[in-house]
Amino acid sequence: MTERGLLIVLSGPSGVGKGTVRKALFEQQDVNLHYSISVTTRPPREGEVDGIDYFFKTREQFEGMIANDKLLEYAQFVGNYYGTPVDYVEQSLQNGKDVLLEIEVQGALQVRKNFPEGVFIFLAPPSLSELENRLTTRGTESNELINNRLQTAREELEMMDAYDYVVENDVVEYACARIRSIIEAEHLKQSRIAERYKKMLEGNKC
Repeated sequence: MTERGLLIVLSGPSGVGKGTVRKALFEQQDVNLHYSISVTTRPPREGEVDGIDYFFKTREQFEGMIANDKLLEYAQFVGNYYGTPVDYVEQSLQNGKDVLLEIEVQGALQVRKNFPEGVFIFLAPPSLSELENRLTTRGTESNELINNRLQTAREELEMMDAYDYVVENDVVEYACARIRSIIEAEHLKQSRIAERYKKMLEGNKC
């Protein structure tokens, strides 16, 4: 019998390196993770494929998903909806796949409410000064926007008690190793192992 997979939610302040850590994790050949595909009302860009890059929906279809509780979380950005589809995640978990969801803090709090059995990992910067340095070296944002992001980061750091684990992203490889250790430990939880053996024993009853 296939063991149900885990939903791993990786979240943290803007500039902390969520995308970098997620990319590094998936580049490791012995990692068995499945990346969650989001739903969006944004038109496909050149080369993007429906069901691989995103699930592309009309605004009416997306709002229908909201009304029918078919999204773990959703938000609007620059006039378009983005969200995480319940059915896709649930089917992946039932097939024994560990699903990684990389999202912002507000989205993670929505998922926590709708899917409390997930594994919630807060990716934290070594310090606020290091976070400021990372935002500044991007070279893509104004000082005003950087200051706004830093203020938001301070507020989001205060929300880490809503998470199960906190991983400091000091060195990307170390952060990846810590996340992998968390996933392994979650698979070895007594509740998961006991359920497996309970079903095994029930199947062997005379």
